[in-house]
Amino acid sequence: MENLKNKTVGSFVAQDFRTAAVFTKYQIDFCCKGNRTITEVCEKQDIDADVLMQNVFDVLQSENGNTIDFNSWPLDLLVDYIEKTHHRYVEDKTTILTQFLDKLCKVHGGGHPELFRINELFTAGAGELSQHMKKEELMLFPFIKRMVKTKESNGILSQPSFGTVSNPIAMMMQEHDNEGDRFREIANLTNNYTPPSDGCTTYKVTFAMLKEFEEDLHKHIHLENNILFPKAVILEEEFA
Repeated sequence: MENLKNKTVGSFVAQDFRTAAVFTKYQIDFCCKGNRTITEVCEKQDIDADVLMQNVFDVLQSENGNTIDFNSWPLDLLVDYIEKTHHRYVEDKTTILTQFLDKLCKVHGGGHPELFRINELFTAGAGELSQHMKKEELMLFPFIKRMVKTKESNGILSQPSFGTVSNPIAMMMQEHDNEGDRFREIANLTNNYTPPSDGCTTYKVTFAMLKEFEEDLHKHIHLENNILFPKAVILEEEFA
Protein backbone atom coordinates (compact mmCIF):
# COMPACT_ATOMS: atom_id res chain seq x y z
CA MET A 1 0.00 0.00 0.00
CA GLU A 2 2.88 2.36 0.78
CA ASN A 3 4.14 2.15 -2.82
CA LEU A 4 0.66 2.89 -4.15
CA LYS A 5 0.58 6.11 -2.14
CA ASN A 6 3.23 7.39 -4.57
CA LYS A 7 0.86 6.92 -7.51
CA THR A 8 -0.89 10.03 -8.75
CA VAL A 9 -4.54 10.73 -8.15
CA GLY A 10 -5.08 10.98 -11.91
CA SER A 11 -3.63 7.52 -12.53
CA PHE A 12 -6.20 5.93 -10.20
CA VAL A 13 -9.04 7.74 -11.96
CA ALA A 14 -7.61 6.75 -15.36
CA GLN A 15 -7.60 3.13 -14.16
CA ASP A 16 -11.21 3.30 -12.96
CA PHE A 17 -13.30 6.47 -13.20
CA ARG A 18 -15.47 5.34 -10.27
CA THR A 19 -12.61 6.36 -7.95
CA ALA A 20 -13.38 9.97 -8.91
CA ALA A 21 -16.31 9.84 -6.49
CA VAL A 22 -13.93 8.96 -3.65
CA PHE A 23 -11.59 11.85 -4.42
CA THR A 24 -14.53 14.23 -4.81
CA LYS A 25 -15.81 13.19 -1.37
CA TYR A 26 -12.47 14.27 0.11
CA GLN A 27 -12.46 17.45 -2.02
CA ILE A 28 -9.40 16.26 -3.94
CA ASP A 29 -9.02 17.66 -7.46
CA PHE A 30 -8.52 14.62 -9.73
CA CYS A 31 -8.53 16.48 -13.06
CA CYS A 32 -6.56 19.74 -13.14
CA LYS A 33 -4.31 18.69 -10.26
CA GLY A 34 -4.43 14.97 -10.93
CA ASN A 35 -0.63 14.80 -11.24
CA ARG A 36 -0.17 14.95 -7.44
CA THR A 37 0.55 11.75 -5.53
CA ILE A 38 -1.73 10.38 -2.83
CA THR A 39 0.96 11.20 -0.26
CA GLU A 40 1.24 14.82 -1.43
CA VAL A 41 -2.52 15.36 -1.39
CA CYS A 42 -3.03 13.80 2.02
CA GLU A 43 -0.22 15.79 3.61
CA LYS A 44 -1.47 19.07 2.16
CA GLN A 45 -5.14 18.50 3.03
CA ASP A 46 -4.56 16.68 6.35
CA ILE A 47 -6.25 13.47 5.19
CA ASP A 48 -5.53 10.01 6.58
CA ALA A 49 -3.84 8.33 3.61
CA ASP A 50 -4.64 4.81 4.83
CA VAL A 51 -8.34 5.58 5.09
CA LEU A 52 -8.37 7.22 1.66
CA MET A 53 -6.54 4.29 0.06
CA GLN A 54 -8.95 1.81 1.64
CA ASN A 55 -11.85 3.75 0.10
CA VAL A 56 -10.12 3.64 -3.27
CA PHE A 57 -9.43 -0.11 -2.96
CA ASP A 58 -13.06 -0.77 -2.06
CA VAL A 59 -14.09 0.81 -5.35
CA LEU A 60 -11.43 -0.93 -7.42
CA GLN A 61 -12.33 -4.34 -6.01
CA SER A 62 -16.08 -3.94 -6.45
CA GLU A 63 -17.93 -5.06 -9.56
CA ASN A 64 -17.09 -2.82 -12.48
CA GLY A 65 -20.63 -2.66 -13.81
CA ASN A 66 -20.96 -0.54 -16.94
CA THR A 67 -17.95 1.68 -16.28
CA ILE A 68 -16.23 2.59 -19.56
CA ASP A 69 -12.53 1.78 -19.71
CA PHE A 70 -11.37 4.92 -21.53
CA ASN A 71 -7.76 4.03 -20.75
CA SER A 72 -7.95 1.14 -23.23
CA TRP A 73 -9.37 3.18 -26.11
CA PRO A 74 -7.28 4.10 -29.17
CA LEU A 75 -6.42 7.80 -29.13
CA ASP A 76 -8.34 8.72 -32.27
CA LEU A 77 -11.52 7.23 -30.78
CA LEU A 78 -10.93 9.07 -27.50
CA VAL A 79 -10.45 12.36 -29.38
CA ASP A 80 -13.76 11.86 -31.22
CA TYR A 81 -15.53 11.01 -27.97
CA ILE A 82 -14.23 14.11 -26.16
CA GLU A 83 -15.22 16.35 -29.05
CA LYS A 84 -18.65 14.88 -29.67
CA THR A 85 -19.57 14.42 -26.00
CA HIS A 86 -17.87 17.07 -23.89
CA HIS A 87 -17.26 19.84 -26.42
CA ARG A 88 -20.85 19.65 -27.60
CA TYR A 89 -22.08 19.64 -24.00
CA VAL A 90 -20.25 22.90 -23.30
CA GLU A 91 -21.63 24.48 -26.46
CA ASP A 92 -25.20 23.37 -25.73
CA LYS A 93 -25.32 24.35 -22.05
CA THR A 94 -23.43 27.64 -22.22
CA THR A 95 -26.20 29.60 -23.96
CA ILE A 96 -28.90 28.37 -21.57
CA LEU A 97 -26.85 29.00 -18.44
CA THR A 98 -25.89 32.47 -19.60
CA GLN A 99 -29.56 33.37 -20.08
CA PHE A 100 -30.53 31.97 -16.66
CA LEU A 101 -27.69 33.75 -14.86
CA ASP A 102 -28.61 37.07 -16.50
CA LYS A 103 -32.20 36.58 -15.36
CA LEU A 104 -31.14 35.76 -11.79
CA CYS A 105 -29.00 38.89 -11.60
CA LYS A 106 -31.93 41.05 -12.68
CA VAL A 107 -34.48 39.45 -10.35
CA HIS A 108 -32.40 38.44 -7.31
CA GLY A 109 -29.21 40.47 -7.64
CA GLY A 110 -30.34 43.04 -5.10
CA GLY A 111 -30.66 40.47 -2.34
CA HIS A 112 -27.85 38.22 -3.54
CA PRO A 113 -25.03 40.38 -4.96
CA GLU A 114 -22.78 37.30 -5.29
CA LEU A 115 -24.82 36.42 -8.38
CA PHE A 116 -23.06 39.16 -10.34
CA ARG A 117 -19.65 37.63 -9.60
CA ILE A 118 -20.93 34.15 -10.45
CA ASN A 119 -22.27 35.46 -13.75
CA GLU A 120 -18.99 37.25 -14.46
CA LEU A 121 -16.96 34.11 -13.76
CA PHE A 122 -19.14 31.83 -15.85
CA THR A 123 -19.27 34.25 -18.79
CA ALA A 124 -15.48 34.63 -18.79
CA GLY A 125 -15.02 30.88 -18.52
CA ALA A 126 -17.49 30.16 -21.32
CA GLY A 127 -15.62 32.52 -23.65
CA GLU A 128 -12.23 31.02 -22.84
CA LEU A 129 -13.57 27.46 -23.09
CA SER A 130 -14.92 28.19 -26.55
CA GLN A 131 -11.50 29.39 -27.75
CA HIS A 132 -9.80 26.49 -25.94
CA MET A 133 -11.96 23.87 -27.67
CA LYS A 134 -11.42 25.46 -31.09
CA LYS A 135 -7.63 25.25 -30.60
CA GLU A 136 -7.98 21.58 -29.74
CA GLU A 137 -10.28 20.84 -32.67
CA LEU A 138 -8.21 22.73 -35.25
CA MET A 139 -4.65 22.07 -34.05
CA LEU A 140 -4.05 19.45 -31.37
CA PHE A 141 -6.70 16.82 -32.05
CA PRO A 142 -6.03 16.55 -35.82
CA PHE A 143 -2.32 16.02 -35.11
CA ILE A 144 -3.04 13.26 -32.58
CA LYS A 145 -5.30 11.51 -35.09
CA ARG A 146 -2.61 11.91 -37.77
CA MET A 147 -0.07 10.27 -35.47
CA VAL A 148 -2.41 7.30 -34.98
CA LYS A 149 -2.92 6.86 -38.74
CA THR A 150 0.77 7.29 -39.48
CA LYS A 151 1.69 4.61 -36.96
CA GLU A 152 -0.92 2.21 -38.36
CA SER A 153 0.50 2.66 -41.87
CA ASN A 154 4.15 2.56 -40.73
CA GLY A 155 4.60 5.97 -42.30
CA ILE A 156 6.88 8.88 -41.52
CA LEU A 157 5.45 11.61 -39.30
CA SER A 158 5.98 15.14 -40.54
CA GLN A 159 6.76 17.71 -37.86
CA PRO A 160 3.86 20.01 -36.99
CA SER A 161 4.10 23.80 -37.03
CA PHE A 162 4.02 23.87 -33.21
CA GLY A 163 7.20 21.79 -32.98
CA THR A 164 6.21 19.02 -30.58
CA VAL A 165 2.87 17.88 -29.22
CA SER A 166 4.07 18.83 -25.72
CA ASN A 167 3.82 22.53 -26.64
CA PRO A 168 0.04 22.76 -27.24
CA ILE A 169 -0.54 20.22 -24.46
CA ALA A 170 1.22 22.50 -21.96
CA MET A 171 -1.00 25.37 -23.10
CA MET A 172 -4.17 23.28 -22.84
CA MET A 173 -3.28 22.07 -19.34
CA GLN A 174 -2.66 25.64 -18.15
CA GLU A 175 -6.06 26.63 -19.50
CA HIS A 176 -7.59 23.63 -17.73
CA ASP A 177 -6.06 24.90 -14.48
CA ASN A 178 -7.62 28.31 -15.10
CA GLU A 179 -11.07 26.77 -15.55
CA GLY A 180 -10.62 24.63 -12.44
CA ASP A 181 -9.77 27.71 -10.37
CA ARG A 182 -12.73 29.59 -11.80
CA PHE A 183 -15.23 26.85 -10.94
CA ARG A 184 -13.81 26.42 -7.46
CA GLU A 185 -14.69 30.05 -6.85
CA ILE A 186 -18.17 29.54 -8.32
CA ALA A 187 -18.69 26.52 -6.04
CA ASN A 188 -17.68 28.61 -3.02
CA LEU A 189 -19.94 31.51 -3.99
CA THR A 190 -22.92 29.18 -4.47
CA ASN A 191 -22.30 27.28 -1.21
CA ASN A 192 -21.52 24.21 -3.30
CA TYR A 193 -24.52 24.89 -5.57
CA THR A 194 -27.05 25.15 -2.75
CA PRO A 195 -29.80 27.65 -3.63
CA PRO A 196 -30.95 30.04 -0.85
CA SER A 197 -34.25 29.54 0.93
CA ASP A 198 -35.84 32.36 -1.08
CA GLY A 199 -34.61 30.96 -4.40
CA CYS A 200 -37.21 30.54 -7.11
CA THR A 201 -37.44 27.57 -9.50
CA THR A 202 -35.08 29.25 -11.98
CA TYR A 203 -32.59 29.76 -9.13
CA LYS A 204 -32.68 26.06 -8.25
CA VAL A 205 -32.47 24.91 -11.87
CA THR A 206 -29.55 27.24 -12.60
CA PHE A 207 -27.52 26.03 -9.62
CA ALA A 208 -28.26 22.40 -10.52
CA MET A 209 -27.09 23.07 -14.09
CA LEU A 210 -23.93 24.81 -12.86
CA LYS A 211 -23.13 21.77 -10.72
CA GLU A 212 -23.70 19.42 -13.65
CA PHE A 213 -21.56 21.68 -15.86
CA GLU A 214 -18.68 21.49 -13.38
CA GLU A 215 -18.99 17.70 -13.07
CA ASP A 216 -18.90 17.32 -16.86
CA LEU A 217 -15.89 19.65 -17.02
CA HIS A 218 -14.07 17.49 -14.46
CA LYS A 219 -14.64 14.37 -16.60
CA HIS A 220 -13.62 16.29 -19.72
CA ILE A 221 -10.37 17.55 -18.21
CA HIS A 222 -9.61 14.16 -16.65
CA LEU A 223 -9.84 12.38 -20.00
CA GLU A 224 -7.39 14.85 -21.52
CA ASN A 225 -4.94 15.49 -18.67
CA ASN A 226 -4.70 11.94 -17.34
CA ILE A 227 -5.20 9.78 -20.45
CA LEU A 228 -5.12 11.53 -23.84
CA PHE A 229 -2.24 13.96 -23.32
CA PRO A 230 0.27 11.59 -21.67
CA LYS A 231 -0.40 8.92 -24.30
CA ALA A 232 -0.05 11.46 -27.12
CA VAL A 233 3.40 12.43 -25.81
CA ILE A 234 4.43 8.75 -25.65
CA LEU A 235 3.09 8.11 -29.15
CA GLU A 236 5.07 11.04 -30.58
CA GLU A 237 8.23 9.74 -28.90
CA GLU A 238 7.80 6.44 -30.77
CA PHE A 239 8.45 8.29 -34.03
CA ALA A 240 11.72 9.82 -32.82
